[in-house]
Amino acid sequence: MKLIHRSAVGLWMFGWLLSPALADKPLMPANVLPAYKTECASCHMAYPPAMLPKAAWQRIMNGLEKHYGTDASLDAATTRQIGVWLQAQGGIYKRVEASSPQDRLSTTQWFEKKHQKIEKNVWTRKSINGKAQCQACHQGADIGDFEDDRVRIPS
Repeated sequence: MKLIHRSAVGLWMFGWLLSPALADKPLMPANVLPAYKTECASCHMAYPPAMLPKAAWQRIMNGLEKHYGTDASLDAATTRQIGVWLQAQGGIYKRVEASSPQDRLSTTQWFEKKHQKIEKNVWTRKSINGKAQCQACHQGADIGDFEDDRVRIPS
């Protein structure tokens, strides 16, 4: 009986550890590709790849010359390297599957649901500077920590 109980607890813990919806589990992989940090974080936060589906990352990487109104083109080798890494790390669970038509994190269904109580004028504060600046309120955003209990909305 002890063996069955230990096995059940072990399986439960294994499933719990693998759960991508786990709030305390940072979304940013431990082995962040240096080129991703260097290139993508030069203009905005380097978003955890698990926050968008693989197909969205592929579209983003294929359209860097018109990246949300900016030419973010990279050389072919760097584009390929980052693209391959994003495909390996991209989100595969339910909340990222409903991606926005523009492949913007800030317009996905789960983002809008999580932030529905935030008044529109909060996003325009200089201390926040828009919905794409996760790190303004989520102090651990750079490591993929978006735990609700650690949110601090600056004035």
